[in-house]
Amino acid sequence: METSTTSMPGDSRHAELAYEAIAPVYDDFTAHHNYRLWVNTLLELGAAHGLQGDTVLDVACGTGKSFIPMLEQGWKVTACDISPSMAELARAKAGPDVRIEVADMRELPVYGSFDLVCCLDDAVNYLHTAAELEQTLRGLVANMAPHALCIFDSNTLTQFRGFFAEQFEMEMNGRRMIWEGRVDESFGPGDIAEASFAFEPIEPGTGPSMPPELHRQRHHRESEVRDAIDAAGLELVALYGHHHDGIPHRPMSEDEHTKAVYITRLKPGT
Repeated sequence: METSTTSMPGDSRHAELAYEAIAPVYDDFTAHHNYRLWVNTLLELGAAHGLQGDTVLDVACGTGKSFIPMLEQGWKVTACDISPSMAELARAKAGPDVRIEVADMRELPVYGSFDLVCCLDDAVNYLHTAAELEQTLRGLVANMAPHALCIFDSNTLTQFRGFFAEQFEMEMNGRRMIWEGRVDESFGPGDIAEASFAFEPIEPGTGPSMPPELHRQRHHRESEVRDAIDAAGLELVALYGHHHDGIPHRPMSEDEHTKAVYITRLKPGT
């Protein structure tokens, strides 16, 4: 396979380019994930820590898999994604009553004052510096009502040493999807992981193909995330870890869990 030339190391648009490329097959590639169960679990955790109201801003919403379960429960949704193609797919699912914008979470506009602001499905791992993480959290804070919660997740070392080290192919709906992780056993805290993703028609000439496109994610140390939370004007309410089953546990463990889930609220006086 040829090497991607559209998303190179150091490119500030790497996440946008990667998801523009994957958009046509994203729902197929993630079909095995039970988003409804996972999102409902996160809402239950939020409720246990004081979540109230019915308005939500879903940042980095992708094709809408993260907010559809909220719509089903009566939440009033506003959403955004850095990829125009992903946002368009989300609009097709959500209908005209849901506001969905194209936005970079590092420069997030103020869309309103929401009861819940979320940034899910390892979106923050596409932020490659502590400064970008803090900048993003400040944007989330600007959209929070005084009583609101902000919930986001981050991949752990276990996830990077697993999924980002794997190589596999999937076939669905006439297309072959190819994931090639580039992580080895030396991957450590704060490192940037790379994996390429491509798709092609199973039968040559029957559909479009995409050459390998890089996905580049950074591991964020817990201490670094805590510092960014504090600097952005938030306080940590709870930190959970879970594995692929999505069952939350405390304390979060980099060695036992694939995701860290941070539940935060505004500091008094923010």
